[in-house]
Amino acid sequence: MASTELQTPKRISVAPMMDWSDRHYRHFARLFNPTAWLYSEMVTTGALIFGDRDRHLRFNDSEHPVVLQLGGSDPQALATCSKMAQDYGYDEVNLNVGCPSDRVQNNKIGACLMAEPQLVAECIAAMQNAVDIPVTVKHRIGIDDLDSYENMLNFVDTVAATGCRHFIVHARIALLQGLSPKENRDIPPLRYEDVYRLKQERPHLTIEINGGISTPEEIEQQLPMTDGVMIGRAAYHNPYILAQAGVIDGHALPDRFAIMQQYMPYLAEQMEHGIALSSMTRHLLGLFQYQVGARSWRQMLSGGNAKTLADVHQAIDVMHELTHKANERQIERLKSFGEKTSA
Repeated sequence: MASTELQTPKRISVAPMMDWSDRHYRHFARLFNPTAWLYSEMVTTGALIFGDRDRHLRFNDSEHPVVLQLGGSDPQALATCSKMAQDYGYDEVNLNVGCPSDRVQNNKIGACLMAEPQLVAECIAAMQNAVDIPVTVKHRIGIDDLDSYENMLNFVDTVAATGCRHFIVHARIALLQGLSPKENRDIPPLRYEDVYRLKQERPHLTIEINGGISTPEEIEQQLPMTDGVMIGRAAYHNPYILAQAGVIDGHALPDRFAIMQQYMPYLAEQMEHGIALSSMTRHLLGLFQYQVGARSWRQMLSGGNAKTLADVHQAIDVMHELTHKANERQIERLKSFGEKTSA
């Protein structure tokens, strides 16, 4: 049976995000934070068993520590795919019990499995028996009418009886009838207290919190209450939050331009292998979020505007100039303020 102990006392992780957290984004995200745990998009067992396995599983060594998230409900299929994850070199494998999409519900994947804790336990047991890497679960605090703390505790206890020790908890219920996946990320109220209580009542379990956490200050507030924080779309739209979160762990704050300098060779290498530039530059749009020139940066790189690496270099040069001018203006304002106060 696989060990499921957390490898660091507290951890920052980036959530699995469909169509977003592909290997190109993960390589980019790694440049902001050397220790954050990066998740793949959810991959269904059918896609791995019957589809292009290498397309779904390959990743760059720089991504470690990296987790494969699986979607499925057949214990044997999940065991088979967990073994694939281990063979490819993933550091962990995670079972999705949180996605509220109609499409996955119809295939008995995601949040609907919270109604069947015994089945989830069977899946986790099969996965653990197939691999030596940790097996973890990402789930909601509840679904539909199964929305009480007691329902969640029963789910966690049932799964934990297999030896699973690491649970990533999205602190919202999912309403599987009537709300879209996007609405299920925003409309059900956050119930952080339920996650805190779970950690207090099950101190031997590793409980990581997810949902609505979008600033370094919010990350820091959550860490004393839980064993880790998973950041979702905030880490995509403003990846620099990963760098700011790294400061909490004692890492130096990297420069945005230095990050681009490091990413450029990766862009060149992937293009040599036939990867479209636009499939990678789309992940860079949030680099200068909240900075002077952020809109210009997005315009230069989005919509196929950047057709060559030279275009990306030009966008970087424009941002250098805008940043330099903004700094000069700030220096002039400070100088003027100093002169007024000394007069």
